[in-house]
Amino acid sequence: MMKLLYSYFKLFLFFSIFLFIMGLKFMNKNYSVMIEYEVLTLNSSSVMMVILLDWMSLLFMSFVLFISSMVIYYSAEYMAEEKNLTRFILLVILFVLSMMLLIISPNMISILLGWDGLGLVSYCLVIYYQNMKSYNAGMLTALSNRIGDVAILMAIAWMMNFGSWNYIYYLEMMKGDSIMEMISYLIVLAAMTKSAQIPFSSWLPAAMAAPTPVSSLVHSSTLVTAGVYLLIRFNFSLTDNLLYLLLFVASMTMFMSGLAANFEYDLKKIIALSTLSQLGLMMSILALGSYKLTFFHLLVHALFKALLFMCAGNIIHNMMNCQDIRYMGNLMEKMPMTCTFFNICNLSLCGLPFLSGFFSKDLIVEFMSMNYLNIYIYIIMYISIGLTVSYSFRLSYYSLIGDFNFLSLNVVSELSMIMLKGMGGLILFVIFSGSLLEWVMFFEPIFICLPMVMKLMALIMIIMGMFIGYEVAKFKLGYSLKSMKFMTFSLFSSLMWNMPLISTLGVNYYPLFLGKVYTKIFDQGWHEYYGGKNLKLLAEFSQVSQSFSRSHLKIYFLLLILWVVFLLLNI
Repeated sequence: MMKLLYSYFKLFLFFSIFLFIMGLKFMNKNYSVMIEYEVLTLNSSSVMMVILLDWMSLLFMSFVLFISSMVIYYSAEYMAEEKNLTRFILLVILFVLSMMLLIISPNMISILLGWDGLGLVSYCLVIYYQNMKSYNAGMLTALSNRIGDVAILMAIAWMMNFGSWNYIYYLEMMKGDSIMEMISYLIVLAAMTKSAQIPFSSWLPAAMAAPTPVSSLVHSSTLVTAGVYLLIRFNFSLTDNLLYLLLFVASMTMFMSGLAANFEYDLKKIIALSTLSQLGLMMSILALGSYKLTFFHLLVHALFKALLFMCAGNIIHNMMNCQDIRYMGNLMEKMPMTCTFFNICNLSLCGLPFLSGFFSKDLIVEFMSMNYLNIYIYIIMYISIGLTVSYSFRLSYYSLIGDFNFLSLNVVSELSMIMLKGMGGLILFVIFSGSLLEWVMFFEPIFICLPMVMKLMALIMIIMGMFIGYEVAKFKLGYSLKSMKFMTFSLFSSLMWNMPLISTLGVNYYPLFLGKVYTKIFDQGWHEYYGGKNLKLLAEFSQVSQSFSRSHLKIYFLLLILWVVFLLLNI
């Protein structure tokens, strides 16, 4: 089994390097290649499979394969005790192949195949640990994503007006056309469900029920980024009104998830909410009109978020599957290498200067400041940046420093060399990929001219976020937690503005209640009493009916007398 695992690791790594070099070549020469493959011809109508290879799809595929290879290598130890390891690895590979199909498709039908493949395999992976919580999370994930699938199916139906499903030909030509506008609205709806924007956000933290290597893959470069990638492809056809709507929704998602992460205690959920916040940032910058910047942040974010999940997985693995950050502490001494990686990723996420996250985040914020915008977007962007730093520092405060709160007798150590090697493969890219991609992707420099205060605004918000994150999370003897003083606000924020309640019990409370009533009254009530459970009563009924058939002559005379009596009464 391990041989199969390592062979997949090597294969993915080789293809990743090859595709990266090809992507750079295509970008340098400004190439785009479309390959048409005839699947079948029937009565003079041919079904074609179209593949689009340009710098964007090649680079994205390269990053997906690189992260997948590291995750598969990492899984060799993380899932070592798993009985069905083959099934797990095959599911992960199916997941990656679905994403590949989605990336290289300029055709709505083949996009739907990849899109649906992602939805289906993600369901299988979320319910991988078979318990009630996983089943509920899997169903929430699958049903939320179904909305997006339906939107894409409707977009396919609308595209019947154009004579082909290769959307890539119609984007700029048909901008402003009523049919294309309708298709764009449907595509934005689909992207919002896949990338978990408001009001579909509740499935993303729930999907944390999946094994950690899967979370690492899902939250960095595959499932949640599929919606953003589709919008990057469709960005030429989006009208101004639609972009305003998208900007509002994305900015609210960014703010809401940043706030929720500051009140969460589950290690994986905090990182999942930070993914949601970054997705909101990507969507916002796309709505402001720079698809290249969105793609740049998408690639950079994929690397540090994958490594962040891997570090979290290593910590959980060593803490005997405990995910509550309140039990952690002083991990710096016990797991120094993991904590180093973890810190670098956290600082990259915050946008610390000269780590990879800084190059994309700083550019995004300054691009946003250069635009002619209202004060709402300006403030919410900066507050969200502050919240990112706040929950990152809170996480570090709880888990890396202070006292170890788990067990007094413990053997928490970094003996897992395979996991460390898998994480080590990503760390250099987490540090250098930002500058590398910026030099490669933006041929002409972006001119940004801002006043001193606006230039330093990001730095001010980062320092404020650090202070608030530390102050809110501080706990010691004789010091009450700030979040406990404002309990209602804390609960409201940590529940993502009651969104999980709205999308679960808010929708299905009455059907479930009716089901309970029917079960109690019919299945286990009167039907059961007069049916399977009360066979004695049935036996008595059958004895009475048998007595009728046994002494038939007496009964015949009795009935005759009754009939005569009734006859006389009528007269």
